[in-house]
Amino acid sequence: MRSIWNGAISFGLVSIPIKLVNATESHSVSFRQIHTQDGGRIRYRKVCELEDREVSQAEIGKGYEEADGTIVPITDEDLAHLPLPTAKTIDIVAFVPADRIDPLQLEHAYYLAANGASAAKPYTLLREALRRSNRVAIAKFALRGRERLGMLRVVDDVIVMHGLLWPDEIRAPQDAAPDVEVSVRDKELDLADALMDTLGEVDLADLHDEYREALEEVIAAKTSGETPPEAPQPATGGKVLDLMAALENSVRAAKQSRGEAVGETDEGTEATAEGGEEAGEDEEAEVRHLPRRKSAASRTAASRTASGKAGTGKAAQTDKATAKKTTGAGASRKTASRTAQQKQPSKEKKTARTGTGKTAAKKTTTSPKKTAARKRTA
Repeated sequence: MRSIWNGAISFGLVSIPIKLVNATESHSVSFRQIHTQDGGRIRYRKVCELEDREVSQAEIGKGYEEADGTIVPITDEDLAHLPLPTAKTIDIVAFVPADRIDPLQLEHAYYLAANGASAAKPYTLLREALRRSNRVAIAKFALRGRERLGMLRVVDDVIVMHGLLWPDEIRAPQDAAPDVEVSVRDKELDLADALMDTLGEVDLADLHDEYREALEEVIAAKTSGETPPEAPQPATGGKVLDLMAALENSVRAAKQSRGEAVGETDEGTEATAEGGEEAGEDEEAEVRHLPRRKSAASRTAASRTASGKAGTGKAAQTDKATAKKTTGAGASRKTASRTAQQKQPSKEKKTARTGTGKTAAKKTTTSPKKTAARKRTA
């Protein structure tokens, strides 16, 4: 691999000679601009405005344009004498945990190759220190006319440097989040978790650029004079009523694609979703839409129904309690009445007995004077 920059890593007082090599490459298909009428190439010619003639690459240099349009020439010698310690040095300034780096900052990746036998020992020392500490090195370096920020980490047995954007180059995520409040139920989150578990993991090495392959097929067909292949029809996704049905169908489809058996619960869910579609065909929504909110009238009706059920249950319990109390009171009254009736005859009998005895005593008892008077009269 061809190096694009030669310098050294500054690690405290340790200097490690290295070569900077691109770690990535582009496989995208390149196109040329052509004249559509005759197929001729469209080219850009570099022309000097003052002389009105085309110039070669050797005659082209750099210049800075000021606000008034004046051009200030900047030579390679000027750039070589920049007052920067990072002009030819990757200067490590700190070591931090890897999770401190926001992935939004990551830019191009470079391999840092040891430059010469003398660099092997300090290179290996830095590599093993990074590996054992589970940290990454933050460094500053100059490349292509400006100072940049970098992150050094270990991949296999190589030190890799990622170019980083400066923190002030990251835009704030304003107006990117939804501007409406949406509530997510626990059951929806559970289904989303189930869908993620069903999809599982993937080996990134198995992923490839299908667009590039399709484009190459079209180019090959055009080259051989054949008809380009037709684009496949996109899969038509079914329409569902809400997000829950979409998640349930997605989990079931993912399981079927992985060859897993669909359980009874999934089949029941499918039947429920299909039934829901038949019941609400006039109010179908796309799969990506969130569930529709119930109208105020529906919420009021549901609330009244729930209140009615609750009230009926409470009334029934109250009636039962009242009936028990009434029955108990009635039984108490009847018992008291019977007791009173039973006691009353006893009193009457006693009274009658007592009265009869007194009368008999009165009738039986007669004074001797009255008896003697009656005899004289006779």
